[in-house]
Amino acid sequence: MNSDTMKRHQTILRKIEEHKYVEVADLCKELNVSAVTIRKDLKFLEEKGLLHRTHGGASLDDPYISDRSVNEKEKIKVEEKSTIAKEAAKRVKEHDSILIASGTTVQALAKAIEVKEKLTVITASLNVAQELIRYKHIDVLQLGGYVRHSSSSVVGVQAAFILENISCSKLFLGVDGIDLEYGLSTTHLEEAQLNQKMIKAAERTIVLADSSKFGKKSFGRICSLDDIDEIITDSGISKSILPMLEEKGIVVTIVD
Repeated sequence: MNSDTMKRHQTILRKIEEHKYVEVADLCKELNVSAVTIRKDLKFLEEKGLLHRTHGGASLDDPYISDRSVNEKEKIKVEEKSTIAKEAAKRVKEHDSILIASGTTVQALAKAIEVKEKLTVITASLNVAQELIRYKHIDVLQLGGYVRHSSSSVVGVQAAFILENISCSKLFLGVDGIDLEYGLSTTHLEEAQLNQKMIKAAERTIVLADSSKFGKKSFGRICSLDDIDEIITDSGISKSILPMLEEKGIVVTIVD
């Protein structure tokens, strides 16, 4: 290996350590080499176990997510999810009709909602429904279908049918992965398909995702980034990703 190659590898590793994710196009510009050369570099570094290649770049963490139970997810990024949820709750207005999908971050949103007047909530999550059913002024429409044990949420044609016949002001969506090329994804295909129906039923889609979700992808693709309006996340998000999200017209709200 010659000295130029070693220097490139050192630069790539330094940038991916700083930003958690790098793009081939950006590395080509900075290092003044072809995309073929950068891809060879990334392949070499991946074989050494130093990074994970993705479509159009590379990630420090493995971008592919496996399914985990809601009980396990509840113990991850607890403070970040709570802060994100509190910010999201500011967007819930009295006399609103909203959709809340499934996941531990949107479950935290249910705990943070403080409206005192009428509110209608449609949800796929049993945990969200259980949290909100205590309040007499909140009408809860629990979507029906098969219950996923790992997520305590429902999927299936029954839930999809209801969504085809309603319209809501906002959807609060939790995801397992956000990839700039692949889009939003979750570990379960039927849940991804139900989320697609939710997006169509809502005037505005707000994604609640802690910073660890960026650069990740999973089996069930929900939609492209063009289909969402806002992302609420924490300050751990790589600053290099922000301009790319904003170019797509997405409002990015970062909470401390």
